[in-house]
Amino acid sequence: MTPTSLRNAIGVAHPMILVRASGTDLAVRGRGDGVPVICLHATGHGGRDYTAFVDSIIEYGFEVICVDWPGQGASPPDASLKAASAERYADLLEDLIPALCGDERPILVGNSIGGAAALSYALRRPETIQALVLCNPGGLAPLDGLAKAVIAGMVAFFSAGERRAKWFQRAFAAYYRLILPAKPAAAQRARIIAAGLETAPVLKQAWHSFSNPDADLRARAEGLKVPVLFAWAKQDQIVAWSRSRRAVEAIPNAQVQMFRGGHAAFLEDPAAFKAAFLKFVQEVLS
Repeated sequence: MTPTSLRNAIGVAHPMILVRASGTDLAVRGRGDGVPVICLHATGHGGRDYTAFVDSIIEYGFEVICVDWPGQGASPPDASLKAASAERYADLLEDLIPALCGDERPILVGNSIGGAAALSYALRRPETIQALVLCNPGGLAPLDGLAKAVIAGMVAFFSAGERRAKWFQRAFAAYYRLILPAKPAAAQRARIIAAGLETAPVLKQAWHSFSNPDADLRARAEGLKVPVLFAWAKQDQIVAWSRSRRAVEAIPNAQVQMFRGGHAAFLEDPAAFKAAFLKFVQEVLS
């Protein structure tokens, strides 16, 4: 990663620190004081996704910590050379959470692959966290013929970006106008689009991982033992509520709320997401 890397602008802002986890360094920034809340982003995104959310809740007694996954935002590539996947990211959380929180139990907010990683970690180590807020998480839709066809198409698409096909940048811009269509996401969407050629390799890895058997969290999720709020952006055409609904409804005591937007309620429908988050967390902490 060079100092002029376009993906830096997507990630956590300065002042940030690098934290060692599972053999690699992650860029992290925390703000506020109180109950720890760890925010985990979608593939090709970064910790800056959560800026408005952090600004809106730190006055309520939270320390909000944003993380950049390896090779995204301000984090260097994964030094272990392991490919991007929800399970790899859950491995990172095994080291990262105690390093950031000590004996305190955080609330995890995860979007897309970040949501799948948070869920996978919670299934492994439920005693170490207080609650989950999952925003259009992966891992809960059936890995059927339709899913496999979409995954193969997306792997091919991002492979073209990796080899820097001339048409890719324009196609990626059109794709991201579908992923984050809502006006509040416009500035971050522009940064994500600008860095598309840089992030294409990790996007290819992540999409390839979605076809792995361990990416299917449906059966395991039925045993979830921590409170969970599903905050679903209802216009999502990739992680569609209709395909994940059955798995969500099988999770004991799961709460579900729908929001405007295409993939990230906290970024696209910030006021409604803030209200839902505060209500849910008040119930969890009371």
